[in-house]
Amino acid sequence: MDRRIRVLVAKAGLDGHDRGAKVIAAALRDAGMEVIYTGLRQTPEMIVEAAIQEDVDVIGISILSGAHMTIFPKIVNLLKERGVTDVLVTGGGIIPEEDIQKLKQMGVGELFTPGSSTTAIAEYIKEWVKAHPRN
Repeated sequence: MDRRIRVLVAKAGLDGHDRGAKVIAAALRDAGMEVIYTGLRQTPEMIVEAAIQEDVDVIGISILSGAHMTIFPKIVNLLKERGVTDVLVTGGGIIPEEDIQKLKQMGVGELFTPGSSTTAIAEYIKEWVKAHPRN
């Protein structure tokens, strides 16, 4: 890959806790990725629009508010509506295992819960992008 992986890190909904998102953003930068952090209280529409404008490879959603079963599917559907099929939607936060499985069936990538290794997250993104080259 000749260019750096571009990752949009976003905090969706009313969740006001962004320490984890900032830690992930810094870790991905340290892993050589270009990171765009959208800040707090982003709507799915704002996140998808920013992802398209920034031509990202990955959207990483940090969510602790319990709205994951609303936010993730909405982002996946908005991307499909816009014809965007080559962007990984991943993320993490406090998400029960049964919901993780349901979200994966809807097209969401790997989801990382508290305590996940930032190295594992960076490696997952690198492997996904390598396996899904963009035109």
